[in-house]
Amino acid sequence: MSFSKVYSAQTIALTVNTISVETDISRGLYAFAIVGLPDKAVEEARDRVSAAIKNSGFTSPKSKNQKIIISLAPASEKKEGASFDTAIALSYLVSSEEIHFDPEGKLFLGELSLDGTLRPVRGVLPISRFAKEKGFKELYVPVENAEEAAIISGIDVYGVQTLAQLLSHLQGEKKILRSNQTVFSRSEKTMSIDFSDVRGQERAKRGLLIAAAGGHNVAMYGPPGTGKTMLAKAFAGILPPLSFEESLDATSIHSVAGVLSGFVTEPPFRSPHHTSSYVSLVGGGAVPKPGEITLAHRGVLFMDEFPEFERRVIESLRQPLEDKVISVARAKGTAHFPADVMLVAAMNPCPCGNYGFRGKPCICTPTSLQRYRRKMSGPIIDRIDIWLEVDRILPHQLSDAEEGAKSEYFRNRVTDARNLQRARFTSSLQGGGVKNKLSRNAEMSARDLVNFIDLGEEAKSALNLAAERLGFSPRVYHRMLKVARTIADLDNSPEITRGHILEAVEYRPKKFDV
Repeated sequence: MSFSKVYSAQTIALTVNTISVETDISRGLYAFAIVGLPDKAVEEARDRVSAAIKNSGFTSPKSKNQKIIISLAPASEKKEGASFDTAIALSYLVSSEEIHFDPEGKLFLGELSLDGTLRPVRGVLPISRFAKEKGFKELYVPVENAEEAAIISGIDVYGVQTLAQLLSHLQGEKKILRSNQTVFSRSEKTMSIDFSDVRGQERAKRGLLIAAAGGHNVAMYGPPGTGKTMLAKAFAGILPPLSFEESLDATSIHSVAGVLSGFVTEPPFRSPHHTSSYVSLVGGGAVPKPGEITLAHRGVLFMDEFPEFERRVIESLRQPLEDKVISVARAKGTAHFPADVMLVAAMNPCPCGNYGFRGKPCICTPTSLQRYRRKMSGPIIDRIDIWLEVDRILPHQLSDAEEGAKSEYFRNRVTDARNLQRARFTSSLQGGGVKNKLSRNAEMSARDLVNFIDLGEEAKSALNLAAERLGFSPRVYHRMLKVARTIADLDNSPEITRGHILEAVEYRPKKFDV
């Protein structure tokens, strides 16, 4: 009887930690204990591992008079899930001297079926990135997870079907072929709704073009049935594809959340229902998990019927819209989730949807109207850069309207504008000679505005006059500068003119006030 150590890993929030699976076996009456703050799924590994070992051709731990202690270190961290099964089985077999191999430099993941088959687990991509950074040479995962893990170069990934196959490989009897590195490829973009499908609403399309080009938050308000939802869905189709690093970030988040259906190469589009709970959007749980806001990282968070969401859900957007991160505090600590999202909100001007627009009269009482508007606090309105009025289209306008520009035209303009922004940021140096990591105008801080935006006297006078008359807060003032810079980029203009400022000011809310 002896001691052994085998390595596994787990994700806590979006952070990956190495888990050392240590086994000690001594003589005595049969006992099988797993320590190290295991949850119920980890505790049940005793039965899964025992059956898997027996059905893989080895002696079951239950058939011997021995005391088995499995320690999952560090002991201070909660262990969740069944991904440690394979490492526990290997650690036991090494400790009982039934197999011999060198575990150094190897990391093992996988849930075990009773017959010894490895089942897929969550969070393999971030663990693969972590394993490479920590110097592991080999990563063993269920065969279903191999393609996901193998997108990371510099580490040998092996897709394993059964425990018996893995044991044969580790003892040099029959080798498992190393997985080929996964080729990062983009599938052809398919859009269910094209901008040309929405007749009219040219002003709203212009506003969405500006929002996509600069990464700005946008809200659309108007009566029911005017095309707000269609425009939002078409909006996702005009965004440029993600870079390799952005795709890895988004795919890792979806992998940890267990919603991964393929590599995320296009900006995610998440559309939670307005009855969704606070935790489902923000994230949380005893061990915090990412919510819808984080799942939309590097993409679009579309919130239809925006004022119908819980008040605290709407207010929780303050931090991600400002800092591009969301913090979830629990008794055991605080988890920080990335939340670089473009918010697209759609709403009616009142509960019945007709206030202030032509056509049907508004039937809302003053009390219900005030309650509805109170859902939208001033800080949230300030954080939304572009407000678009989507009015009713008359029947003859629908039947006689010509087909507008297609999404491909808008996407090409967005790509050109973002290339201009990226070139501007990467060619300029900040203090210490460190290049900027900015890529979109919406990401600029107050200091960046000083470095990258130089207003002429005419444009400055127009902005100051509008800010004074309309009561802009400093936050809104800065956001108007960013929007104006994006409008100038779409015009391929190196300078922000008075016209760019006036158009940016036009996108501040009018009818939907608090």
